[in-house]
Amino acid sequence: MNRTYFTAAVFVTVLLLVFACAKKKIVTEPEPSQTYAAGAQDRTDDAAGSSDRGQQTGIGEATLAKTSRDDQLSLGERSGEIKAFENEDIHFEFDSARLTVQAQEILRNKAQYLQENPGISVTIEGHCDDRGTNDYNLALGERRALSAQAYLITLGVDEPRLNTVSYGEESPLVPGTSDEARAKNRRAHFVVK
Repeated sequence: MNRTYFTAAVFVTVLLLVFACAKKKIVTEPEPSQTYAAGAQDRTDDAAGSSDRGQQTGIGEATLAKTSRDDQLSLGERSGEIKAFENEDIHFEFDSARLTVQAQEILRNKAQYLQENPGISVTIEGHCDDRGTNDYNLALGERRALSAQAYLITLGVDEPRLNTVSYGEESPLVPGTSDEARAKNRRAHFVVK
């Protein structure tokens, strides 16, 4: 029996040594000739007919440009971009959660910004004017926030980055009961976290 344990121990030791001494592949930065414009197809060794096609990946020019752009932005510039993002609300028609053409355009711009800044998460706030009951307006505000969220998701923004909340009529942007004030209060507002 001791011989069986000894043989098993030697076998396990040999396996550990083999795996511990395995040669690791070292990944280095690609040569400039290996980088391609964003969206270009993998053209690695097409002429030579390389058998390891697709195994090399270069850093695209768009990625390099974004990295250097991010490095160059000051805290104030980043803060200004976030404020601009937050200050552009989308608006809704009376008693509706349907996105207007203008709202869709604003959301496309927001989706692009979020895709360029993957570390940012957003809370989408749904708001209503003062007409209707509190309960009805909370439900309508939720539908508005969810409508904006769903559209951003269809544009490629990851759902976990988008939270929703409804304030109904409780946080008006503009006080008053004029048609103009009410139109400004029927909105979805975006807050960067």
